[in-house]
Amino acid sequence: MTQWPTCTRIPLASLWLTCMVMETISVAAFLMERHELCVPAVGVAAGPYIYVYKNMRPYFRYALPPLELNSTEKDVWEQAKEDKVDLLSMKETLEMIRGNADRENAEPPLSVQSLRFLGLDPPEMESFVNQYKMQPLKRQSLITCMATLKKSVADEGSISCLVLGTENTDIIILDPEPFNTLVQTKVPSVPAFMDVTGQFDVEYRLIVACRNGCIYILRRNSKRHKYCIELSSQAVGLVWVQKNIVVACSDETLQSYTQKGKKLWVVPLPAPPITVSLMDEKFQSFQAVLVALANMEVHMFQDKNLMNVIQTQDIVTSICFGRYGREDNTLVMTTKGGGLIIKILKRTATFDKEDKAAGAPVAQSIKLSVPKKTKLYVDQTLRERESGVAMHRVFQMDLSRIRLTVARAYARALQCNLSPISESAQEQLKMNAVVQGMGPTFKLTLNLQNMSDTRAVATLLISFLYDEKLYSIERPFFKAPMLVPGLNYPLATFVECLSRQGTSDIIKVFVFHEGEHEPLLTAHINMPVSEGLAAV
Repeated sequence: MTQWPTCTRIPLASLWLTCMVMETISVAAFLMERHELCVPAVGVAAGPYIYVYKNMRPYFRYALPPLELNSTEKDVWEQAKEDKVDLLSMKETLEMIRGNADRENAEPPLSVQSLRFLGLDPPEMESFVNQYKMQPLKRQSLITCMATLKKSVADEGSISCLVLGTENTDIIILDPEPFNTLVQTKVPSVPAFMDVTGQFDVEYRLIVACRNGCIYILRRNSKRHKYCIELSSQAVGLVWVQKNIVVACSDETLQSYTQKGKKLWVVPLPAPPITVSLMDEKFQSFQAVLVALANMEVHMFQDKNLMNVIQTQDIVTSICFGRYGREDNTLVMTTKGGGLIIKILKRTATFDKEDKAAGAPVAQSIKLSVPKKTKLYVDQTLRERESGVAMHRVFQMDLSRIRLTVARAYARALQCNLSPISESAQEQLKMNAVVQGMGPTFKLTLNLQNMSDTRAVATLLISFLYDEKLYSIERPFFKAPMLVPGLNYPLATFVECLSRQGTSDIIKVFVFHEGEHEPLLTAHINMPVSEGLAAV
């Protein structure tokens, strides 16, 4: 189904942007007033603040309410303000508070100011305390996700409330006009994704996907979550679709649940999901789930049926479907590379109920253009039919010869210790060589490693065998240090090329025990051509 015209890709640098110091968490558009010609405001969640913009200008900044401070921590900083406590006792007290933070029924944890103080070195503590002791001590949470909830009417032009999830496991619903807290409740873990349905003054349901891999369902006037859904993996995104919950998980599945947490279906995805959004086409009362995947595709699902696949030029990171200018059905997507894709749905588009993923792929119905049989092809076919047994025997004989040659070469390498890995059970050594430089002087580095678990290796000697007419080595024979298991020992020496003809040769490296004549390791180094002498 090709209902989407060719996409328009716009770089985000050409759009209106507002620079912020903190990282943006979420963006939402909502109405704050009841006027007929009211322009929606844009709420941007960043850190502990919500920046509200109207008419492309900053309008208001809301800050999360400060959290409760630890009484002992507060007393310590009050004493530091009056110079009644030394730095060592102050550090011990704060360390004790931090150690008791994980216990049940413990006092509030430390603030950021105290945590920064504990991470300093002793010479830096005095200057830090003198700088911050007169500033008020505060502890503030961070916003992790944001959504909108209609206040009293479900119309498009009605006022909406902001719903926030914080790092302190709080869910906060704000009044859009004075920005007061209407409802504040807690969930068992830090919320990561959130979606809301209903109206605040009538009845609403809130689904929250948390970092512990669970989804919690909250209702109006409920002090704690009503239902809990344990997912098979972490959630990537979730939406309400009519009365069901659709969630995309990191194990490449799309799952659906009822409002009471009963699983309805699971659909495997061809790639990891990136983000999820709801497509609500109101003229035909058509609702679907848009899932952006890591393979640069956007899949459209109605229930568990794949309705359409949209190919994109880059990985889509966020999706929004709704009104854009005069068009009621517009799909806006941002990409990983910083692009903006806008697709407008055709007004004559119709949605069929067929599953695009069912049955054989379309490629199987395309007739292949097979070339005609030539006389050479016919002759070779007749030859293979008549001499098939003889050809198979020749193939098997050549294969056996190749295997025999490989086995002989491997046996010869084991006998002469030509392998870069030692075959000895006592001295398990590994060596590789690296040549650096353009000539006439090269740096030759031997990386020697002891592969044993517990036994160290000592009294090793390293020797080089080379053509003295071509090369001169600074240390042609030296003793290696004791090799501790698991460590890499780079042993470097310098090689000077003496030839001016632009030729190169092989340098052989031998590693053997002191007093023995058979090497433990042997390496053949193909030296590069010296570019310095060739230019001379």
